[in-house]
Amino acid sequence: MDGKIVTAVGTPNKALIMYWGNRNTQLNLPFNSSLSITLGGDLQAKTSVVFSKSFKEDVIYFNGERIVLNGKAEGKMAALKLVLDQMRKMAGTTSKVLVVSKNSFPTGTGMASSAAGAVAFVYAASEALGLSLDTAQKSILARNISGSACRSLDGGFVMWHKGSNPDGSDSYAEQVADHRHWSEIIDMIAIVSEKQKKVSSTEGHKRTSSTSVLFKARVPYADAAVQAIRESILQKDFDSLAEITMQDSNNLQATMLDSWPPIVYLNSTSHEIIEAIHELNEREGRYVAAYTFDAGPNAHIITRTRDKAKVKEALSGINGIKQLIEVPQGDGPKILDESESLIDPETLKPVA
Repeated sequence: MDGKIVTAVGTPNKALIMYWGNRNTQLNLPFNSSLSITLGGDLQAKTSVVFSKSFKEDVIYFNGERIVLNGKAEGKMAALKLVLDQMRKMAGTTSKVLVVSKNSFPTGTGMASSAAGAVAFVYAASEALGLSLDTAQKSILARNISGSACRSLDGGFVMWHKGSNPDGSDSYAEQVADHRHWSEIIDMIAIVSEKQKKVSSTEGHKRTSSTSVLFKARVPYADAAVQAIRESILQKDFDSLAEITMQDSNNLQATMLDSWPPIVYLNSTSHEIIEAIHELNEREGRYVAAYTFDAGPNAHIITRTRDKAKVKEALSGINGIKQLIEVPQGDGPKILDESESLIDPETLKPVA
């Protein structure tokens, strides 16, 4: 184990029924279950991990920034440190770690970059430590770093069970259908802004669940929606999937706006996209596409490959869209070849 470099790649996911609010903030235990589609393509987090007794401290290089993982670590880095210590305990080692991670997409813009990074870390670290963990166990570890990360531990369509146990042992992700089941479903991401969001997801979760009057009604609504959209996926019923997806997105944004102070992630371009998709569906007399937003103004347009040209045309007149990225379904995290390592095997330092 000592000195073994493992590199993994993880991809984000986009929830169709979203998770928002934690009943336990330390363990990232959600109030409601959620369901997502794992994304593929070029949106990914690549992470290399190596444990060594020669290291004096735990260090992570995140997109080039050096961060020491110690008692002063905050936010998701503090959560990563707790998971790291837990994994070391499971492996029976005290060796320190070097982690080098790079994202290929904007961080902090509502595109689940933290989920991709957390999954890549758990996948690589568990392999480097020689831990034999199943997908559910890995998803729990990833969840402890970033809640929605647990859904990226598998490909295709994935459901995150909210669970009921206080220790979170039954709050894990489970695949509903793999990426081959309904492969023509794609996500077209309309980039509206790459700026860091003003209200972090962590703050948003807390503020909405503690101040929104509407939030109490959202929890049972979302749990029912998860079961409904699960059937839509298994039956390949796009009309049902599209309607449920858009309704959940609108419901979540309403609870955010009902928070105090209000949380507003969408901007004028986001609203133009919403109108354009409804007009497209009405014009075609069927559901061609569905929009969904979470913690950011960027729109995720869920559609089928046969209709992507219609979606592009419908959005072409919106000046605020900076880029439209077509993203296929992903098949989950992978261990990469040694040649892909971000750590130099001779020096055990980040590759220049």
